[in-house]
Amino acid sequence: MKKLLEILGFIALIQGVAGLVHRFTAWDWGLVQRAGFLEGFEIYASLALLALAVALFASAGSTKSG
Repeated sequence: MKKLLEILGFIALIQGVAGLVHRFTAWDWGLVQRAGFLEGFEIYASLALLALAVALFASAGSTKSG
């Protein structure tokens, strides 16, 4: 369970960073800007993904190994 939470946290972290990088540098990578229903809310979605990543890492750190 710990590894799954870490993997999901890593994916959320990468996608959150990718969304912010896309917004401020116009590099075309990541999934946040590709989701049509998030148009106009990309920054908020990216920040939410970063917060989710922190929560997943904290949850993984508090669970037992296994």
